[in-house]
Amino acid sequence: MEKAYAAWRAFQDRFLAPAAALLFVGSTLLALVEVGRRYILGYSFEWQQDAVTYFILSGVFLYFSVSQRKNAHLTVTVVPELLAVAGPRGRVAADAVKLVALSFACAFLFMVVWWGIPEIEDAVKYESRTESLAFPMWPFLATLLAGFAFMAITMLFQLWFGIQKLRGRAVPEEEAEREATH
Repeated sequence: MEKAYAAWRAFQDRFLAPAAALLFVGSTLLALVEVGRRYILGYSFEWQQDAVTYFILSGVFLYFSVSQRKNAHLTVTVVPELLAVAGPRGRVAADAVKLVALSFACAFLFMVVWWGIPEIEDAVKYESRTESLAFPMWPFLATLLAGFAFMAITMLFQLWFGIQKLRGRAVPEEEAEREATH
């Protein structure tokens, strides 16, 4: 399982994160060019706003799983934090609560992906387009579902390693986790 996780992390670090960064940088540059075109030359492309909006969102979608892996996202941690200060049993209970929440979130994401596939099929079938009509919607919807699927896969690894940790086994730690404990 650790080899599969290492391969997954490599995919995230070598493909997903750079792809998201490229979308962010490209969208920012396009927005800057369009600001210049609009205010200096007096005109801009109709499709520019859609491109910037949907490409930035696509970058965010692709980065979901990396954020999940690094715990760099919004979380509600009041209950686990309260339990963790209650001693060793409280820390075990806090870890169990986190695993239950993680399993619900993972199942929810898989259901969203499953039920989202017909939405992509409909977007292709009915040729749904962005507001400017310049771009088809299905690539952005597919990117959203891929981002959710990648995040769910990351959660599956986190669930597995969380269960192993509760069983007292050694598990791989992220860099952020190592820094927080030292």
